Formats: sequence, structure tokens, C-alpha cells
Amino acid sequence: MSSCKRLTGPLFPIIVFAATALIILSLSRLGLTIWEADRITESSDYLHIFLQGIRIDFATVCWLYALPALLSCLLPFNGLIGRFWKVILRIWLVVGLWILVYMELATPAFISEYDLRPNRLFIEYLIYPKEVLSMLWGGYKLELLIGFVGTITTLFLGWKLSAYTVKNIQRPKWYWMPIMFLLVALVSLLGARSTLEHRPLNPSLVAFSTTPLLNDLVLNSTYSVIFALKNMTSEKNVQAFYGKMDRQEIIDRVRASTAPKGAFISEEIPTLRVNKPSYTGKPKNLVILLQESLGARFVGAYGGLNLTPNLDKLIDESWMFSHLYATGTRSVRGIEAVVSGFSPTPSRSVVKLSKSQTNFFTIAQLLQRHNYHTQFIYGGESHFDNMKSFFLGNGFTDIFDFPRFKNPEFTGSWGASDGDLYNAAHQQFVELNSSGQPFFSLVFTSSNHTPFEYPEGKIDPEPGERQTRNNAIKYSDYALGELIKKAKKADYWKDTIFLLIADHDATAYGDVPVPVKNFHIPAVIFGGGIKAQKDDRLASNIDMPPTLLSLIGIENRSPMLGQDLSKPLDKAQQRIMLQFDKNFAYFTPEKLVVLQPQKAAIAYQYNFTNKTLSPTTLTESESKQALAHVLWGDLAYQERLYRLESQ
Repeated sequence: MSSCKRLTGPLFPIIVFAATALIILSLSRLGLTIWEADRITESSDYLHIFLQGIRIDFATVCWLYALPALLSCLLPFNGLIGRFWKVILRIWLVVGLWILVYMELATPAFISEYDLRPNRLFIEYLIYPKEVLSMLWGGYKLELLIGFVGTITTLFLGWKLSAYTVKNIQRPKWYWMPIMFLLVALVSLLGARSTLEHRPLNPSLVAFSTTPLLNDLVLNSTYSVIFALKNMTSEKNVQAFYGKMDRQEIIDRVRASTAPKGAFISEEIPTLRVNKPSYTGKPKNLVILLQESLGARFVGAYGGLNLTPNLDKLIDESWMFSHLYATGTRSVRGIEAVVSGFSPTPSRSVVKLSKSQTNFFTIAQLLQRHNYHTQFIYGGESHFDNMKSFFLGNGFTDIFDFPRFKNPEFTGSWGASDGDLYNAAHQQFVELNSSGQPFFSLVFTSSNHTPFEYPEGKIDPEPGERQTRNNAIKYSDYALGELIKKAKKADYWKDTIFLLIADHDATAYGDVPVPVKNFHIPAVIFGGGIKAQKDDRLASNIDMPPTLLSLIGIENRSPMLGQDLSKPLDKAQQRIMLQFDKNFAYFTPEKLVVLQPQKAAIAYQYNFTNKTLSPTTLTESESKQALAHVLWGDLAYQERLYRLESQ
């Protein structure tokens, strides 16, 4: 040990405490895994839990001890400054270790109550110390004793250990210190990120199971709470933005705009209602082809650029929605809409927020109850934007992402090309269809994304630079055409309903609070039994899930606000919602009502022909209607009102 101290010099205390923390966290994970062993079905799950768990723990330790490690490379250990620094360092090391230990000691009781590691609920309870302490004293005396003993033991032994580690520390020669500093900075940065990909380590990256607790076992409880705290900062105070409204008035107004009085069947889940399917035969398969950044302005059939001949041809044969708009400007907002039918808010998409990671409605959950195989197919890494964690926690049982692609023809920055994606998807459809079990597959493209990479020889590029959005759109359309050719010849075609829809337009800009024309996206339904038609009703991507469930023959008993467009819909029932940064728009055929933070509502009339907005008058009732709908999303999320009934 003394030779190690001489070799590592001022880093010795950090190394000893980091190693101690890693051992304690691994032992805690081992105990929790043994405790929950009956829920682990595959032997490979144990390997994943422990290997990825060490990865999480190392990242946690890097975040916890990076700063004292860097300062130790710069500050002396002798003299007045050195003695002061030793005290600060010891306190940091011991308190950091205590936090890790205490959170692990608190974990079994939290799992027993919530079947998850400590998360945002742990933080929220801290707001009510009197009530929580009363609850703990009333029903958790043993746990309190364990926490108290663990705290005293950790602080006592930790302080003893810290005294030993800082004693007689020898600094290396001065010229080694900059090198040591750079090495510490590099290891800390790489360890904390734990990946060289677009996004740093997050729970979605290591998620592997549809059982949320098993995914949580990979984490440690300190990491889980800190990640929840980070997510909570993304939840905007919607009432502070736009204004307040009585809870019941919010619900009443949202219900009135959604369905006739008496259609709603629950007070516990206020928007829960039942929609009988328009198709009543054998349940069909469902495939959603979610197109990255494909605004209507790029599609010839929508009067846009002549970049999508295959989609234009498909539109001529299918059910086309000419006035359909995205709810937002991000992929996760599009996913949120087409998978859950959830209306937008100024907060981040529910795909990324903590309260919606489990028990949040998606059509995958509903279809799973009807014995569907539920699947997400993506050419990149599915942990991006927390998709994997959200999907596994809310009804998707099969994640087919980049690691499962075999020898893709072309791989770019975002993973396998759209051609490889569609080849894999087609093969999956063939295999799933042959099993006799109905399936739902969400297929998400990525080639139409910067830096616009695609394989050579598939399209005739536009003149000039090769890697442009227009060329990426042309390539993505080529790949779509190849899929459609194969699908029409396959057995699954006649038993499958397809939706092709964009997640959002490529860009949104303009000199108006909500640039409506940049929310216009293509949407077309095709497949077995779908007749060609052009639908001019005002609609949104949140109307697609109810429509699709109706077309595949599934009774829709859910909290979705979207309309079933396979049935007649009066003009008065047509309404959509758009979120543009902090601005919210409630859009009907007659008027666009815009809410801006801490400003009075304003209204426009939208010219669907030349795509322009002109100011118009606004009534108090119209303003309240818009306010109710933006507040509803926040209310439903915060109070967990957007879910299926318990079985």
C-alpha cells in the first residue's frame, strides 16, 4: 500500500475512496439482484446487470471525485494551505462515500414500496419533511435504525480511512504535475460520459428489460436520484407561463372539445373513453413508418419540391391527409404524438421526462393487452433521446436497433442507412407475420438528418454539394420505394395497415409566434383494404393513433384526445395543438389562438392556400379553450392521469 501511495502521490486518497465506493456499490447491486433473482429469466441478464452496473458506478465516481482529483494535482499538501486542503479533501471524500452508502441502504425499503430504485419521488418527499419523518417513524423504524447505524459507521470509518490516505503524501516533481492533471481530466471526462457517441451515458443506454426494476438494478441509487433531479429541471411550470385555471374547468373544456358529453367513463382517468373500431374483422398488423424531418414542403404531392416520386406514387393509391400538422419540432415530440397521442406542452417530451418512464399510455401497451408483438426498429442506437427506456417501460417488448443489424450496406453517423433499416424491417415483418401473432412495429428513419450521409449509386444527386438535405430526402424516398415493392409482394401486405408520417418538418422559422406552415407534414395510410382518398380535414399526428386502432380492429379504451378519422368528423370537432419553443397554439379551421409566456393570448386566421397568418379578434372563451388544453398536458403528466386502466 505504501508503494502505491508513493506511486500515485496526491491522487492516492481519491483512488482509495473511488475503489471503496465501487466495491460497496457492486456489493449492494449483488444483494439486490439476489433478492430479486426470481424476476430474472435469462442468465445473460446477470452479466448485463453487473457489467453495465460497473459502468454506471464508474461514471458516478468520476462525477463525484473529479473536482477534488483535479485540485489535488494543483494544491500543496504541506504548509498552511496544504493542511487546509487536506481537511477539505477528507470532508469531500467521506461525505461523498456516505451519500453513496446511505442511498444504497435506503434502496431496499424504496423498492419494497415502489418496485424501483429511489427516483424523483425520493426528491419530492424531501419537500414534506414533517410528514415523511412521521411516516418513517410510524412504519420504518428498522430501516431508520439501519440508516442511522450505516451513517455513523460510514462517517467514522471513512474519516479514519481518509486520515490514513492523506498522511505523508509526497508530490511528484513539478514537471509531472501538468501531465497528471491532464490525465485526470481525460479519465474523468471519458469516465463520466462513458461513451463517444452523441449523448453521454444515461439510463436508456443500459436499459435491457421490459421490467423497470431490472433496468434500475443496473443503476446505483445516487445516479438514479441525480438523473431524476436533472429531468425535473426540464419540467416547465406551465401555469407560470400561461396562466391558471381551475382543475375541473380544465378537464371539462378538454372533454367538451374531444367527445360528446357522457362519452367519458372515469373520474380517476378524466379523458378515458371507448371508441369502437370501424373495422371488425380479424385484427390486422400495424406498421408506423416515422420519417425524420420530412416536411410537406419537400413532397411533390403536397405542392412541394419534386424529391419524393415513390411517396407521391404511394399517395395516389392511398388515404392522404392534406392538412395534417405535427405537434412540435423535435423527433421525440413526434414520437410522443404518434405512439401515445399525447398533446404537447412547453416541457420536454414525455419520452424524456421521469414520471412517464413507466405506466404512461402508449398504443403499444394497449396492443400488448390484445396479444400483439410490439416492436421498435431503428437504424441507430435506441438509447438516443431516451427512446429505449421510454419504450421498454411502456409496452414495447422488442427493440431492434443498430447492434442487431447484420452487415449493413452503409453506416453513417446516425447508424444504418434507411435502405438497411427497411431491409431489416421487411425481414422482421415476414418473420412476425409467419408466427400468426399480430404485430405492431414502429420504424424510425434517420438518413434525412445532418450530416446527410447515404450510400453511393442509389439516386441521381442534385447538382452541387452531395451531402445536402434534398439528396438525403431523395435517398430516403428511394429506400421507401424499395420497401413498398417488397411489401406488396409479401404475405403480410393484405393483413397490415401502414402509416407513413413525418415526426416534424426540417426547420421552423418565421416572424410569427408559431410558424404554422413549418408544422405541415405528410401523412398517408395504406395497406390491406385501404382505398385511395384525399382527406382535407384539419388533423394532427395525435389523431393518428385512434384512427389506426380503429382501422386494425382494436377497441380503443384509452385517454387519448385525438379523433378517429375513419369516422365522420364535424368541422367543429377539428382542432389541433402546436408547441413552438415556449409558445403554444390551439388551431381550429376558423382560428389559431396563440399563448405566449406571461402575455395576453392573441389570435390569427390561417390561409391554407398561401399559408399566411393574419391577426383577428379573440373571445375570452376561445382564450380559455387554448389555456385549458395546454394546462391539460401538464396536469395529466404531473398527476399521472394519462394511463390505461389497471387490469
